[in-house]
Amino acid sequence: MAEPTASSQLLHIVVGGELKSVDGQDFRDLTKVEFVGAYPNYAAAHVAWKTRAQATVDNALMRFFIIHAHRLQDPTKDAH
Repeated sequence: MAEPTASSQLLHIVVGGELKSVDGQDFRDLTKVEFVGAYPNYAAAHVAWKTRAQATVDNALMRFFIIHAHRLQDPTKDAH
């Protein structure tokens, strides 16, 4: 696997919201899904994900996800 260069951008998107159940991944209400942000690499997305997830730790149904959007743009890019 090739390492990305310092100037390469690997788009990651962080979203989240309340799930229907704690053991699933279906959102309770798609109109209330929160867009946390778009980030140029996994490390930045992870910081945003962790910050937002920790802020909602009291709600067992809240979940935030990192979407590897760069894989949707180009499935051959497999790096984080």
